[in-house]
Amino acid sequence: MSKIGKINIPIPEKVKVILSGNTINVEGPLGKQSLNIDVEMFEININDGKDVSLKPKKLDDTSKRLWGMNRSLLNNAIVGTSNGYEKVLELTGVGFRAALKGKILNMQLGFSHDINYEIPDGIKILVEKQTTLKISGSNKQQVGMVASQIKSIRPPEPYKGKGIKEQGQYILRKEGKKK
Repeated sequence: MSKIGKINIPIPEKVKVILSGNTINVEGPLGKQSLNIDVEMFEININDGKDVSLKPKKLDDTSKRLWGMNRSLLNNAIVGTSNGYEKVLELTGVGFRAALKGKILNMQLGFSHDINYEIPDGIKILVEKQTTLKISGSNKQQVGMVASQIKSIRPPEPYKGKGIKEQGQYILRKEGKKK
């Protein structure tokens, strides 16, 4: 039995969840998302627009595996359209800075050239200081993907800690060579 799958998903007041065929459409103040869920395997109950429950029609190994995942994907869509998701990245290093130029994020990261990152649709990036980036959006997977792509441009190195890291991320530091 799935421990996560059993829990009902509460629906906030501003969010609408509509089931049409095998797609679930979630509309909220921050956007729209749609999920494909196998209706032959799962039974979806929307109770008066207050909560959603997901139950398998018959319990076997494949339905047990997919139960918690589908519930989590639906919960992420509901939370994303109501509150949204955000990640904060920090640029550490001498001369490391970022600036927005329209839909392009321009970063100076110690290379001989500037790096221009094109911001995808549905994602907002704020440059609070020159060294902190706030990535926000309604799709959790897309926010995480953009953050990981930006971090992969200059990952933090273990000796001085220079690079792009998430806020609160611990960097394993190494000791330099000894005489």
